[in-house]
Amino acid sequence: MQQHNCSPLNDFIEYPADEMIARSEKFYQDIKRRHSIRNFSNRDVDKKIIENCLKAAGTAPSGANHQPWHFVAINSPTIKKQIRQQAEHHERGFYNGRAGEEWLGALKELGTDANKPYLEHAPWLIAIFSQKKGGLNKTDNNTNYYVHESVGIATGFLINALHNAGLATLTHTPKPMSFLNKICNCGDNERAYMLLIAGYPEDNATVPNHAQMKKPLTDIATFL
Repeated sequence: MQQHNCSPLNDFIEYPADEMIARSEKFYQDIKRRHSIRNFSNRDVDKKIIENCLKAAGTAPSGANHQPWHFVAINSPTIKKQIRQQAEHHERGFYNGRAGEEWLGALKELGTDANKPYLEHAPWLIAIFSQKKGGLNKTDNNTNYYVHESVGIATGFLINALHNAGLATLTHTPKPMSFLNKICNCGDNERAYMLLIAGYPEDNATVPNHAQMKKPLTDIATFL
């Protein structure tokens, strides 16, 4: 395969086989401590932590390396209040019937409802946007490829980075999310993908038992 303008792979680290097994087990034990919570403390989180986690998210692979994502990190109480008001407005319609009985039944075990106080209480909200057009340079206006997949991978990197830093997280996707474009001053090229809540858990934070039930390896993987 012909390669152009490539550099040597000089930062890959190969570990002995036994160390690889130990590292993979350690990572699994650590990442399974990540839980979606809804009881956040209002304790401050240093902006530098959020910046580092966003930089980590920005290393994710993407279609044609266009990196079709935009993260809006929100710490302002005024803007967080606006987001809560808009999100709860849409969520009331969702829980009052728009979602349908099957969807609401699936959510029942998690105990969620239209009230989202954590949107104001948590120190940081990160609005994640996908971009239809862009490129490697900020001024590029090329078609982006595999946008949904690329932004999903970057979001996974971000959640992992925040957990690794010692913060709790919650993914939130109010329906619809277009209000985030206006609040975050994002244009028509960008589409709200997810709202990520980040901070410390409150002392009384809980995790629904239902959310801790994970499928075994035999149900999620096949080895051929």
